[in-house]
Amino acid sequence: MPTANRKFISGVKTAVIKIGSSVLVSDGGLDENVFASIAEQVSLVRGGGVRVALVSSGAIAAGMKKLGVSSKPDTVRRKQAVAACGQSYLMWNYERVFSENGISVAQVLLTQDGLSDRRCFLNARGTFRELLDMGVIPVVNENDTVATDEIVFGDNDNLAAIVAALVEADLLVMLTDTEGVYEKNPDENADVRLLSVIEDTELAVRESAGDTFGATTTGGMKTKLEAAGKASAFGVPCVIADGRDFGNIGRVFGGENVGTLVPARGDKMGARKHWIAYTLKPAGTITLDDGAAGAVGKSGKSLLPSGVVSVSGEFRRGDPVLCVDSKGGEIARGLVSYSSDEMRRICGLKASEIEKTLGYKYGDEVIHRDNLVVYAK
Repeated sequence: MPTANRKFISGVKTAVIKIGSSVLVSDGGLDENVFASIAEQVSLVRGGGVRVALVSSGAIAAGMKKLGVSSKPDTVRRKQAVAACGQSYLMWNYERVFSENGISVAQVLLTQDGLSDRRCFLNARGTFRELLDMGVIPVVNENDTVATDEIVFGDNDNLAAIVAALVEADLLVMLTDTEGVYEKNPDENADVRLLSVIEDTELAVRESAGDTFGATTTGGMKTKLEAAGKASAFGVPCVIADGRDFGNIGRVFGGENVGTLVPARGDKMGARKHWIAYTLKPAGTITLDDGAAGAVGKSGKSLLPSGVVSVSGEFRRGDPVLCVDSKGGEIARGLVSYSSDEMRRICGLKASEIEKTLGYKYGDEVIHRDNLVVYAK
Protein backbone atom coordinates (compact mmCIF):
# COMPACT_ATOMS: atom_id res chain seq x y z
CA MET A 1 0.00 0.00 0.00
CA PRO A 2 1.48 3.40 -0.98
CA THR A 3 2.28 5.82 1.80
CA ALA A 4 2.78 9.55 1.78
CA ASN A 5 4.04 11.77 4.56
CA ARG A 6 1.70 14.67 5.34
CA LYS A 7 4.28 16.82 7.10
CA PHE A 8 4.31 19.06 4.01
CA ILE A 9 0.91 20.43 5.11
CA SER A 10 2.60 22.43 7.86
CA GLY A 11 4.17 24.52 5.11
CA VAL A 12 0.92 25.26 3.26
CA LYS A 13 0.39 29.00 2.81
CA THR A 14 -2.60 29.07 0.45
CA ALA A 15 -5.37 26.47 0.23
CA VAL A 16 -8.61 25.89 -1.62
CA ILE A 17 -11.40 24.07 0.23
CA LYS A 18 -14.23 22.70 -1.89
CA ILE A 19 -17.52 22.11 -0.04
CA GLY A 20 -19.95 19.78 -1.75
CA SER A 21 -23.73 20.06 -1.66
CA SER A 22 -23.90 16.82 0.30
CA VAL A 23 -22.08 18.53 3.18
CA LEU A 24 -24.49 21.46 3.27
CA VAL A 25 -27.72 19.50 2.86
CA SER A 26 -29.78 17.75 5.53
CA ASP A 27 -33.18 16.11 5.02
CA GLY A 28 -33.26 17.29 1.41
CA GLY A 29 -32.68 20.96 2.16
CA LEU A 30 -29.91 23.38 3.06
CA ASP A 31 -28.87 23.04 6.72
CA GLU A 32 -28.08 26.52 8.06
CA ASN A 33 -26.44 25.10 11.19
CA VAL A 34 -23.67 23.53 9.10
CA PHE A 35 -22.28 26.89 8.04
CA ALA A 36 -21.34 27.91 11.58
CA SER A 37 -19.23 24.76 12.02
CA ILE A 38 -17.49 25.32 8.69
CA ALA A 39 -16.75 28.95 9.54
CA GLU A 40 -15.34 28.02 12.95
CA GLN A 41 -12.95 25.45 11.48
CA VAL A 42 -11.88 27.60 8.53
CA SER A 43 -11.28 30.51 10.90
CA LEU A 44 -8.91 28.34 12.93
CA VAL A 45 -7.05 27.41 9.74
CA ARG A 46 -6.84 31.09 8.86
CA GLY A 47 -5.53 31.80 12.33
CA GLY A 48 -2.68 29.40 11.59
CA GLY A 49 -1.50 31.64 8.78
CA VAL A 50 -3.14 29.88 5.83
CA ARG A 51 -4.94 31.94 3.20
CA VAL A 52 -8.16 30.17 2.21
CA ALA A 53 -10.48 30.29 -0.79
CA LEU A 54 -13.74 28.34 -0.66
CA VAL A 55 -15.44 26.69 -3.61
CA SER A 56 -19.00 26.03 -2.56
CA SER A 57 -21.78 24.11 -4.21
CA GLY A 58 -25.29 24.38 -2.85
CA ALA A 59 -27.00 27.10 -4.88
CA ILE A 60 -29.69 24.74 -6.14
CA ALA A 61 -30.26 23.29 -2.65
CA ALA A 62 -30.44 26.82 -1.24
CA GLY A 63 -32.92 27.85 -3.91
CA MET A 64 -35.09 24.82 -3.22
CA LYS A 65 -35.28 25.76 0.46
CA LYS A 66 -35.88 29.43 -0.28
CA LEU A 67 -38.69 28.64 -2.71
CA GLY A 68 -40.16 25.75 -0.73
CA VAL A 69 -39.43 23.26 -3.52
CA SER A 70 -39.17 19.63 -2.34
CA SER A 71 -37.88 17.93 -5.49
CA LYS A 72 -34.94 18.87 -7.66
CA PRO A 73 -35.96 20.71 -10.86
CA ASP A 74 -35.79 18.47 -13.92
CA THR A 75 -35.09 21.02 -16.68
CA VAL A 76 -31.96 23.08 -17.20
CA ARG A 77 -33.84 26.39 -17.24
CA ARG A 78 -35.67 25.57 -14.02
CA LYS A 79 -32.38 24.52 -12.40
CA GLN A 80 -30.82 27.80 -13.50
CA ALA A 81 -33.74 29.78 -12.08
CA VAL A 82 -33.67 27.92 -8.75
CA ALA A 83 -29.87 28.34 -8.57
CA ALA A 84 -30.23 32.08 -9.21
CA CYS A 85 -32.65 32.34 -6.28
CA GLY A 86 -30.44 30.19 -4.09
CA GLN A 87 -27.07 31.86 -4.72
CA SER A 88 -27.90 34.96 -2.68
CA TYR A 89 -29.26 32.78 0.14
CA LEU A 90 -26.11 30.65 0.04
CA MET A 91 -23.91 33.73 0.29
CA TRP A 92 -26.07 35.18 3.08
CA ASN A 93 -25.29 32.10 5.14
CA TYR A 94 -21.54 32.46 4.55
CA GLU A 95 -21.69 36.22 5.26
CA ARG A 96 -23.57 35.56 8.50
CA VAL A 97 -21.25 32.96 10.00
CA PHE A 98 -17.90 34.40 8.92
CA SER A 99 -18.80 37.88 10.11
CA GLU A 100 -19.35 36.36 13.55
CA ASN A 101 -15.70 35.27 13.36
CA GLY A 102 -14.53 38.72 12.24
CA ILE A 103 -13.85 37.64 8.65
CA SER A 104 -15.18 39.17 5.43
CA VAL A 105 -16.17 37.06 2.44
CA ALA A 106 -16.57 37.88 -1.24
CA GLN A 107 -18.76 36.21 -3.83
CA VAL A 108 -16.92 35.13 -7.00
CA LEU A 109 -18.93 33.56 -9.82
CA LEU A 110 -16.95 31.98 -12.64
CA THR A 111 -17.51 30.17 -15.91
CA GLN A 112 -14.97 28.03 -17.69
CA ASP A 113 -15.78 29.68 -21.00
CA GLY A 114 -15.04 33.06 -19.47
CA LEU A 115 -11.71 31.93 -18.08
CA SER A 116 -10.75 30.52 -21.49
CA ASP A 117 -10.08 34.11 -22.46
CA ARG A 118 -6.52 34.89 -21.38
CA ARG A 119 -7.36 38.46 -20.35
CA CYS A 120 -10.30 37.30 -18.20
CA PHE A 121 -8.10 34.63 -16.60
CA LEU A 122 -5.49 37.23 -15.64
CA ASN A 123 -8.17 39.61 -14.33
CA ALA A 124 -9.65 36.83 -12.19
CA ARG A 125 -6.23 35.89 -10.86
CA GLY A 126 -5.53 39.51 -9.95
CA THR A 127 -8.85 39.79 -8.12
CA PHE A 128 -8.19 36.63 -6.13
CA ARG A 129 -4.77 37.93 -5.20
CA GLU A 130 -6.16 41.23 -3.93
CA LEU A 131 -8.92 39.54 -1.93
CA LEU A 132 -6.50 37.14 -0.24
CA ASP A 133 -4.03 39.95 0.46
CA MET A 134 -6.89 41.91 2.09
CA GLY A 135 -7.71 38.96 4.36
CA VAL A 136 -10.99 38.28 2.58
CA ILE A 137 -12.19 34.73 1.89
CA PRO A 138 -13.39 34.33 -1.72
CA VAL A 139 -16.46 32.07 -1.91
CA VAL A 140 -16.51 30.69 -5.44
CA ASN A 141 -19.26 29.00 -7.38
CA GLU A 142 -20.01 28.27 -11.01
CA ASN A 143 -22.27 30.92 -12.51
CA ASP A 144 -25.19 28.53 -12.80
CA THR A 145 -27.46 31.10 -14.41
CA VAL A 146 -25.43 31.14 -17.64
CA ALA A 147 -23.30 27.97 -17.45
CA THR A 148 -25.20 24.72 -17.92
CA ASP A 149 -22.31 22.23 -17.80
CA GLU A 150 -21.86 22.46 -14.03
CA ILE A 151 -25.56 21.86 -13.37
CA VAL A 152 -25.63 18.80 -15.62
CA PHE A 153 -22.24 17.26 -14.81
CA GLY A 154 -21.33 18.44 -11.29
CA ASP A 155 -18.26 20.34 -12.46
CA ASN A 156 -17.60 22.27 -9.24
CA ASP A 157 -14.92 19.66 -8.55
CA ASN A 158 -13.13 20.68 -11.73
CA LEU A 159 -13.78 24.33 -10.83
CA ALA A 160 -11.95 23.76 -7.54
CA ALA A 161 -8.88 22.56 -9.45
CA ILE A 162 -9.06 25.67 -11.66
CA VAL A 163 -9.30 27.93 -8.59
CA ALA A 164 -6.31 26.12 -7.07
CA ALA A 165 -4.38 27.17 -10.18
CA LEU A 166 -5.70 30.73 -10.08
CA VAL A 167 -4.61 31.31 -6.48
CA GLU A 168 -1.44 29.20 -6.85
CA ALA A 169 -2.55 27.00 -3.97
CA ASP A 170 -0.32 24.63 -2.02
CA LEU A 171 -3.22 22.31 -1.16
CA LEU A 172 -6.69 21.44 -2.43
CA VAL A 173 -9.17 19.94 0.05
CA MET A 174 -12.42 18.38 -1.19
CA LEU A 175 -15.09 17.85 1.46
CA THR A 176 -17.73 15.28 0.60
CA ASP A 177 -20.13 12.85 2.29
CA THR A 178 -17.75 9.88 2.61
CA GLU A 179 -14.60 9.33 4.65
CA GLY A 180 -12.53 9.38 1.47
CA VAL A 181 -11.90 7.01 -1.43
CA TYR A 182 -12.39 3.28 -0.95
CA GLU A 183 -10.68 0.44 -2.80
CA LYS A 184 -14.08 -0.51 -4.24
CA ASN A 185 -17.46 1.16 -4.41
CA PRO A 186 -18.74 0.96 -0.79
CA ASP A 187 -22.35 1.00 -1.98
CA GLU A 188 -21.80 -2.27 -3.82
CA ASN A 189 -19.20 -4.01 -1.63
CA ALA A 190 -19.15 -4.78 2.09
CA ASP A 191 -16.02 -4.47 4.25
CA VAL A 192 -14.13 -2.27 1.82
CA ARG A 193 -10.88 -0.56 2.81
CA LEU A 194 -10.43 3.22 2.88
CA LEU A 195 -7.43 4.27 0.81
CA SER A 196 -5.14 6.62 2.70
CA VAL A 197 -3.13 7.49 -0.41
CA ILE A 198 -3.83 7.24 -4.13
CA GLU A 199 -0.97 7.63 -6.59
CA ASP A 200 -2.90 6.64 -9.74
CA THR A 201 -6.21 8.46 -9.93
CA GLU A 202 -7.11 7.00 -13.33
CA LEU A 203 -6.88 3.48 -11.92
CA ALA A 204 -8.90 4.51 -8.87
CA VAL A 205 -11.65 5.89 -11.10
CA ARG A 206 -11.88 2.58 -12.94
CA GLU A 207 -11.82 0.41 -9.83
CA SER A 208 -13.63 2.27 -7.07
CA ALA A 209 -15.34 5.47 -8.10
CA GLY A 210 -18.85 5.88 -9.35
CA ASP A 211 -21.20 8.68 -10.19
CA THR A 212 -23.76 9.89 -7.68
CA PHE A 213 -26.91 11.76 -8.48
CA GLY A 214 -29.03 12.71 -5.48
CA ALA A 215 -31.95 15.01 -4.78
CA THR A 216 -29.67 18.02 -4.43
CA THR A 217 -26.26 16.72 -5.56
CA THR A 218 -24.71 16.01 -8.94
CA GLY A 219 -21.53 14.12 -9.75
CA GLY A 220 -19.69 11.81 -7.40
CA MET A 221 -16.31 10.42 -6.46
CA LYS A 222 -15.36 10.09 -10.13
CA THR A 223 -15.35 13.85 -10.69
CA LYS A 224 -13.45 14.42 -7.45
CA LEU A 225 -10.73 11.96 -8.42
CA GLU A 226 -10.47 13.44 -11.90
CA ALA A 227 -10.09 16.93 -10.44
CA ALA A 228 -7.60 15.70 -7.83
CA GLY A 229 -5.61 13.95 -10.56
CA LYS A 230 -5.53 17.12 -12.61
CA ALA A 231 -4.31 19.19 -9.66
CA SER A 232 -1.78 16.52 -8.70
CA ALA A 233 -0.28 16.38 -12.19
CA PHE A 234 0.55 20.06 -11.97
CA GLY A 235 1.99 20.19 -8.49
CA VAL A 236 -1.00 20.66 -6.15
CA PRO A 237 -1.71 17.82 -3.66
CA CYS A 238 -5.31 17.08 -2.78
CA VAL A 239 -7.07 15.58 0.24
CA ILE A 240 -10.58 14.10 -0.14
CA ALA A 241 -12.28 13.86 3.25
CA ASP A 242 -15.62 13.64 5.04
CA GLY A 243 -17.01 17.14 5.34
CA ARG A 244 -19.83 16.08 7.63
CA ASP A 245 -17.27 15.69 10.43
CA PHE A 246 -16.34 19.35 10.66
CA GLY A 247 -13.33 18.63 12.83
CA ASN A 248 -11.75 17.07 9.75
CA ILE A 249 -10.91 20.51 8.38
CA GLY A 250 -8.62 21.16 11.32
CA ARG A 251 -7.28 17.61 11.23
CA VAL A 252 -6.33 17.88 7.56
CA PHE A 253 -4.40 21.09 8.17
CA GLY A 254 -2.87 19.56 11.27
CA GLY A 255 -1.27 16.91 9.06
CA GLU A 256 -3.34 14.04 10.45
CA ASN A 257 -4.02 10.96 8.35
CA VAL A 258 -7.59 11.94 7.47
CA GLY A 259 -9.37 10.96 4.27
CA THR A 260 -7.49 10.16 1.08
CA LEU A 261 -4.39 12.02 -0.07
CA VAL A 262 -3.56 12.39 -3.76
CA PRO A 263 0.08 13.58 -3.66
CA ALA A 264 1.51 16.08 -6.12
CA ARG A 265 3.14 14.33 -9.07
CA GLY A 266 4.59 17.36 -10.83
CA ASP A 267 6.23 20.66 -10.02
CA LYS A 268 4.09 23.76 -9.56
CA MET A 269 3.79 25.56 -12.84
CA GLY A 270 3.67 29.16 -14.01
CA ALA A 271 0.30 30.84 -14.38
CA ARG A 272 0.31 30.73 -18.19
CA LYS A 273 0.84 26.99 -18.31
CA HIS A 274 -1.74 26.56 -15.56
CA TRP A 275 -4.15 28.40 -17.83
CA ILE A 276 -3.38 26.09 -20.74
CA ALA A 277 -3.60 22.97 -18.59
CA TYR A 278 -6.58 23.72 -16.36
CA THR A 279 -8.88 26.09 -18.16
CA LEU A 280 -8.85 25.73 -21.93
CA LYS A 281 -11.14 23.19 -23.57
CA PRO A 282 -9.27 21.20 -26.24
CA ALA A 283 -10.60 21.80 -29.75
CA GLY A 284 -9.00 18.67 -31.20
CA THR A 285 -6.55 15.83 -30.75
CA ILE A 286 -3.14 15.14 -32.26
CA THR A 287 -1.83 11.56 -32.23
CA LEU A 288 1.96 11.21 -31.91
CA ASP A 289 4.24 8.39 -32.98
CA ASP A 290 6.33 6.63 -30.34
CA GLY A 291 9.40 8.76 -30.94
CA ALA A 292 7.55 12.05 -30.63
CA ALA A 293 5.59 10.79 -27.63
CA GLY A 294 8.88 10.10 -25.86
CA ALA A 295 10.44 13.41 -26.88
CA VAL A 296 7.42 15.41 -25.75
CA GLY A 297 6.31 13.33 -22.76
CA LYS A 298 9.69 12.57 -21.22
CA SER A 299 11.87 15.46 -22.38
CA GLY A 300 9.35 18.25 -22.80
CA LYS A 301 10.57 19.03 -26.30
CA SER A 302 8.59 20.94 -28.91
CA LEU A 303 6.38 18.89 -31.21
CA LEU A 304 7.48 18.76 -34.85
CA PRO A 305 5.23 17.72 -37.76
CA SER A 306 7.34 14.63 -38.42
CA GLY A 307 6.09 13.12 -35.15
CA VAL A 308 2.39 13.59 -35.92
CA VAL A 309 0.48 10.49 -37.05
CA SER A 310 -3.06 11.87 -37.31
CA VAL A 311 -5.31 14.78 -36.44
CA SER A 312 -8.93 14.82 -35.27
CA GLY A 313 -11.29 17.72 -34.67
CA GLU A 314 -11.40 21.15 -36.23
CA PHE A 315 -9.22 23.89 -34.78
CA ARG A 316 -7.53 27.15 -35.71
CA ARG A 317 -4.01 28.34 -35.20
CA GLY A 318 -3.55 29.14 -31.49
CA ASP A 319 -6.31 26.80 -30.31
CA PRO A 320 -5.70 24.27 -27.49
CA VAL A 321 -5.34 20.59 -28.44
CA LEU A 322 -4.61 17.30 -26.72
CA CYS A 323 -1.54 15.27 -27.60
CA VAL A 324 -1.99 11.51 -27.25
CA ASP A 325 0.18 8.47 -27.87
CA SER A 326 -0.58 5.56 -30.20
CA LYS A 327 -2.80 3.98 -27.51
CA GLY A 328 -4.82 7.13 -26.96
CA GLY A 329 -3.16 8.02 -23.64
CA GLU A 330 -2.94 11.74 -22.94
CA ILE A 331 0.64 13.01 -22.95
CA ALA A 332 0.27 16.77 -23.06
CA ARG A 333 -1.82 19.66 -24.23
CA GLY A 334 -0.79 22.85 -25.91
CA LEU A 335 -1.53 25.71 -28.29
CA VAL A 336 -1.02 24.77 -31.94
CA SER A 337 0.89 26.83 -34.48
CA TYR A 338 -1.14 25.46 -37.41
CA SER A 339 -4.85 24.84 -38.05
CA SER A 340 -6.34 21.36 -38.33
CA ASP A 341 -6.49 21.65 -42.16
CA GLU A 342 -2.86 22.69 -42.29
CA MET A 343 -1.91 19.95 -39.84
CA ARG A 344 -3.48 17.27 -42.00
CA ARG A 345 -1.36 18.43 -44.92
CA ILE A 346 1.94 18.54 -43.07
CA CYS A 347 1.66 15.67 -40.55
CA GLY A 348 4.54 13.25 -40.92
CA LEU A 349 6.64 15.76 -42.89
CA LYS A 350 10.01 17.18 -41.97
CA ALA A 351 10.06 20.80 -40.80
CA SER A 352 11.98 21.74 -43.94
CA GLU A 353 9.02 20.57 -46.06
CA ILE A 354 6.36 22.77 -44.43
CA GLU A 355 6.82 25.84 -46.61
CA LYS A 356 7.04 23.77 -49.79
CA THR A 357 3.73 22.06 -48.94
CA LEU A 358 1.74 25.02 -47.60
CA GLY A 359 3.39 27.87 -49.48
CA TYR A 360 4.23 29.57 -46.16
CA LYS A 361 5.55 28.70 -42.72
CA TYR A 362 4.80 29.91 -39.18
CA GLY A 363 7.69 27.99 -37.70
CA ASP A 364 9.25 24.52 -37.49
CA GLU A 365 7.18 23.47 -34.49
CA VAL A 366 3.59 22.26 -34.51
CA ILE A 367 3.50 23.13 -30.81
CA HIS A 368 6.39 25.06 -29.30
CA ARG A 369 7.55 23.87 -25.88
CA ASP A 370 6.67 27.29 -24.41
CA ASN A 371 3.04 26.58 -25.34
CA LEU A 372 3.13 22.95 -24.22
CA VAL A 373 2.11 21.43 -20.88
CA VAL A 374 3.30 17.86 -20.27
CA TYR A 375 1.39 15.59 -17.90
CA ALA A 376 3.53 14.27 -15.04
CA LYS A 377 3.60 10.46 -14.86
